[in-house]
Amino acid sequence: EIVNLLLCGQAVPNVFDGRMDLGGGMFLKGIPTFVEVGFLSLLESLNLCKVGQYLKCPKWPIWVVGSESHYTVVFALDTSVQDENEFEKREAEIRRAFDAQDQSGGGGFISSEKLQHVLRETKVNMPPEMLENLASTAFIVWSEFWHALLQLDKSLGGMKDATGLIGKKQFDLYHFNGIAKAVSNGNQLTEGETLQQRPRLTELSVTVPPRWRPEEFLVELTPDLSNEQGEKDGNVEVDQPERSQHAPLVDCIRTRWPLAVCSWVGDAPSIV
Repeated sequence: EIVNLLLCGQAVPNVFDGRMDLGGGMFLKGIPTFVEVGFLSLLESLNLCKVGQYLKCPKWPIWVVGSESHYTVVFALDTSVQDENEFEKREAEIRRAFDAQDQSGGGGFISSEKLQHVLRETKVNMPPEMLENLASTAFIVWSEFWHALLQLDKSLGGMKDATGLIGKKQFDLYHFNGIAKAVSNGNQLTEGETLQQRPRLTELSVTVPPRWRPEEFLVELTPDLSNEQGEKDGNVEVDQPERSQHAPLVDCIRTRWPLAVCSWVGDAPSIV
């Protein structure tokens, strides 16, 4: 509540958008409107909460990052990292409509009865056979719904991208941890030398790939062993994937930019 009070001016107990109707006149209160400084949480990457778009898309590209025990800050110097293309705006619109019907507390699923409401609100004309497959169970998970939209033509309100190139971004983020951490900058220590203790500021290079489905992204990053010899001989040109490094901070960044690939120089950024 204290963090939300500082970010949005209200000490609400949840981080989702708006409020959640539990029925019987009972509501759970979340973030009421867009904010100037945002919030990302490691707990969301563990599926323990759902941070809404109000906190993920603040006015300025600055986010408080919450871990199990500590708060740090990640920010960008270029405000264009917040710019949305047509694809992202449409995705955000559909996600807001989906989340408005999600009564699980951020679990990312809705009942089958709520699906028609989401389709009407987002003007999606889903073919009967696709609709039947999607609504074959009592609940519909966001990932399955999104997967179906990626296969549905734009003329029907879907998100199918024939080029596979919509939405790719490259930008830099900076992470600041105010608690003194050991910093080696990737260098070997000489005998008798001790690590400096000071707050950490780490620059991260971030590449957000086109909005492929996750399985397509993994296939794209998986090397084709059958072409390995040809690559060695220089007979085959292959686009090399971006250099990827991992730390818990990357999991937080991916709650804002799914499938983001991050890299940095020196020690991994710490959020604890």
